[in-house]
Amino acid sequence: MEYISIIILVLTFVTLMAIGMPVAWSLGLSSLVTLMVSVAAGPSATTIAQRMGTGLDSFSLLAIPFFVLAGEIMNRGGIANRLIELAKAITGRLPGGLLYVNVIAAMLFGAIAGSAAAAASAIGGILGKRMENEGYPKELGAAVNITASTTGLIIPPSNILIVYSLASGGVSIAALFVAGYVPGIFIGLLLMLTAAIFVKRKNLPGGQATTLKELTSKFLRALPSLMLLVVVMGGIVGGIFTATEASAIAVIYTLALSFFYRELKWKELPSILLKSSETTAVVMLLIATSMSMSWVMSSEDIPQSISESLLSISDNIFVILLLINILLLFVGIFMDMTPAVLIFTPIFLPIVTALGIDPVHFGIIMILNLCIGLCTPPVGSVLFIGVGVAQTSIEKVVKPLIPFFIAMILGLIVITLWPGLTLWLPRLFGL
Repeated sequence: MEYISIIILVLTFVTLMAIGMPVAWSLGLSSLVTLMVSVAAGPSATTIAQRMGTGLDSFSLLAIPFFVLAGEIMNRGGIANRLIELAKAITGRLPGGLLYVNVIAAMLFGAIAGSAAAAASAIGGILGKRMENEGYPKELGAAVNITASTTGLIIPPSNILIVYSLASGGVSIAALFVAGYVPGIFIGLLLMLTAAIFVKRKNLPGGQATTLKELTSKFLRALPSLMLLVVVMGGIVGGIFTATEASAIAVIYTLALSFFYRELKWKELPSILLKSSETTAVVMLLIATSMSMSWVMSSEDIPQSISESLLSISDNIFVILLLINILLLFVGIFMDMTPAVLIFTPIFLPIVTALGIDPVHFGIIMILNLCIGLCTPPVGSVLFIGVGVAQTSIEKVVKPLIPFFIAMILGLIVITLWPGLTLWLPRLFGL
């Protein structure tokens, strides 16, 4: 009988998703049905509505619409072009150099914009045609773009790390931001190593050598864009402003920079604000319904039941981490990242902290797990964007994607088993 709530919640959610119900509605309705097992319909509906409202009542969440807006401004303001030119100057002369350019540019743009979707769209749209014209297989370029774009969710500033901080009950956003740098760069290097294997097998072309003068020129052109990272992260780590205040500063900075580059016009602002509002509305509805589900699970003691079940299998830290990683990889295939973080953080975090795992380390593990899910069907949003930008099909991209999946999973294993890779930088800054 103690598992009846879990069964009802899972069956209702899966059924609603199977018939095509949007994720946010599936989360809210399955929470309502589960609560109605023990509470009357009227009070259940009122409680779910209240929990959705209180779930959004957080100052930290204000950072999300600001970072979304900053990312949209960057996408329209010529920042991506300058980052790509810098990446080309660094690695473009190497055989298959445009693949490395894609990874580096995605890491830089994703880190500044904090959005995998924006990175996949912007970088893929600019580099895709050029790769094809220079003899790169279209599907290989799409595979690199899709997987590399997710590194921006680990390298800060990242909206999903803010969501994890909320779901965890207050893990330091500054510590999470700083902790994401080394794992994010490590995953990027693994993707570049995987790309190098394709370069050797397919004998891909290289670009022209870059002179020191050209490299310096392109670095100076991209420097104002790169300075956003210094301003945002320097201010947060230095205690000058909070992550939420930093997001507002990011909007002002990117807006001024886009006008300085003369690639953004005043008449474009209404469409940028509308697009940002649409994205924010979707994210906030997901957060609201996810928070209601988290509350229902807590009230029905579902996290405790799952925790007891996992710990009954083993109390070995590596076995538990292996099981959690497998579960999260599976969840990432079928669920969007935001609700997955909000729902499963309260379930798994108490288990791993009881075993002595740092919440910051676990946050990076969880986000990296779910990043892999963004690249997989049936709900991998970055996969669909990357395929659409490349004008190809999922069936054709899957084969070249597999080696990059393996690289990301190997990176996940290393990051899971080597906490120092994640935690040494936050400890260095005393976070």
